[in-house]
Amino acid sequence: MSARRTNPAPDPDPDPIAAAPLSDSLRTLARRGELRRLRKGVQIISEGDRGDTLYIVLAGELRAYSVGLDDREVTYGRYGAGEYVGEMGLDGGPRSANVETLAPTLLALVTRPTLEAHLREDPAFAFELLAKVIRRARAATMGFRQIALNNVYGRLKALLEEVTQPQPDGTRVADPAPSHQEISQQLGCTREMVSRVMKDLERGGYVEVGRRRIVLRRALPAKW
Repeated sequence: MSARRTNPAPDPDPDPIAAAPLSDSLRTLARRGELRRLRKGVQIISEGDRGDTLYIVLAGELRAYSVGLDDREVTYGRYGAGEYVGEMGLDGGPRSANVETLAPTLLALVTRPTLEAHLREDPAFAFELLAKVIRRARAATMGFRQIALNNVYGRLKALLEEVTQPQPDGTRVADPAPSHQEISQQLGCTREMVSRVMKDLERGGYVEVGRRRIVLRRALPAKW
């Protein structure tokens, strides 16, 4: 009786750099770096530290944030596959934010000397890098402007309209939706404040909130 032959299970991700949604130049740069697999909840950058490493996300998700004197967190952005963080520290100055993994994450770590060698071979990547810095600076400027000009409700209204998608019945739905804690971090206010405003909107018939699901039943008022 012959033994049954079994084939080994294929590697689900034999080349994670090829599978990641990267530009050609960024993919080449990632291949020059060191791959690092990290579990959820690992802090890879600490605000105020000095470092010269660029982190390219191949899979998973990162969050950039700061913590105030009252221990309240403010989220600056979330970055998935194809994004990178750490470019603001390449000038040798202190890191401007903390960065942590929000899920099991695969990164390509690129040092400044490696980036400099890549730029010598592919000078056009400098424009790609500069465009990324400009977009993030513009987003930060708009965020500070919104904080300065709007109250909590105004910022919450803008966020809800951004994260929800229009439906055939005229409603807007976010599924999965950010939690009240995640919303508070993005808005720079307390979770209790977010919960209070959301509860008022529910009572007014504007919002329906479920488990990780938010439905805007009708257009939110300009002011609350």
